[in-house]
Amino acid sequence: MNKINGALAYDLPSTGPWAALVFLVSLNLRPSIAAVGPVLSQIGTGLHWAEGVQGVLTAIPLLAFAAVSPLVTFLARRIGIDMSILLALLCIAAGDAIRSFGGGVGIWLGTVVFASAIAVGNVLVPVIAKRDYAGHVAMATGVYSGCITAGSATAGLLSAPLAQMWGGWRASLAFWSVPPLVVAVLWALRILHNRKIVVASAAVRNSPSAQSARSQSSRGVFARVLRRPMTWYVTAFMGLQSSAFYTMSNWMPSISASIGYDASTAGVHLFIFQGIGIFSGLLIPKLMNVRGNQVCAALTASAPMFIAGLGMLLLPHLMPVWAFVGGCAQGTSLVVALALIALRGRDSAETVVLSGVAQSFGYLIASLGPLMFGVLVQATGGHHVPLMVFTFVAFLQCVVAVIVGRPSKM
Repeated sequence: MNKINGALAYDLPSTGPWAALVFLVSLNLRPSIAAVGPVLSQIGTGLHWAEGVQGVLTAIPLLAFAAVSPLVTFLARRIGIDMSILLALLCIAAGDAIRSFGGGVGIWLGTVVFASAIAVGNVLVPVIAKRDYAGHVAMATGVYSGCITAGSATAGLLSAPLAQMWGGWRASLAFWSVPPLVVAVLWALRILHNRKIVVASAAVRNSPSAQSARSQSSRGVFARVLRRPMTWYVTAFMGLQSSAFYTMSNWMPSISASIGYDASTAGVHLFIFQGIGIFSGLLIPKLMNVRGNQVCAALTASAPMFIAGLGMLLLPHLMPVWAFVGGCAQGTSLVVALALIALRGRDSAETVVLSGVAQSFGYLIASLGPLMFGVLVQATGGHHVPLMVFTFVAFLQCVVAVIVGRPSKM
């Protein structure tokens, strides 16, 4: 079996428990990043880093997402979608280990490795969900988005206690190399299962007419997707909501500490912010087709983050409330952003390209959030000015939500 057909052999739609494994993959797409926020000050103290350098560390995953996402399409064509996911899981585990045990250079190298691997999952998980749950895309999007949020919330909650229990941030962050290894074993079994199935249908799939149709479907897809204004609206929404999430995930504990909360309470605030998104993300699909569009869902998902930003500026002592309100926004915004990718792609080929473009440029936009927040904290000596900028960005997301929610006629 040649390379093209070999790749296709791993990419049959799955059902039942095999299909549900995509949700376990989703659980591993954020812990490596979310675990940093609660121990960021420890990392800064231990390595003698100022807030600006800490901001760079928090921005690297997003920059890696931006750089790698456009390349995922080529990787998937080369080795197949499911094999790409397996490789990504193994690289997440390797990157976590390198970050913790690779010394001064390792923290940077490991971050690049696991972030690049997560980028592969970011692009391909929506494609797999659309393929395996074709009749229930909104439901599947809500579930795997909830799993992403659950993984993030769990890492945010456990990171500081593990560091305290195990004697430092390195051991705490190393823990997150274990779950992706476990899921990688299960995913490998899924690939073997699909490989057995493909033998029975190899003649049909390898016929000249089928290969011609596959070649034709991939021709010009990049140009078609890039020409559509809707591609860039989806990209802007993805970038703005990601900017808000990663900014708060990395800096909310510092904001809480600056207004008098202890480290444990600050960690609880972060857990509220990340954890409530699990439930809010499962509810937002009910609004995904109000009046035949997604304006209601996109605006409902975006407005709470703007409210949370104003709240942190004007009434910071109510941080638990703003963590809850902001958490509702980040959970629902992620579901809407990923659902829009699936809904705006006209077929699987376009969905892969749209996912790559939206996440590449979107995460490039998002990387500015935690980076600029850290730079502004260092420059101004406080959190007021950074929060003003954060709130303005949240307002921009509300504006984009109205535009992106209207289906394109092109």
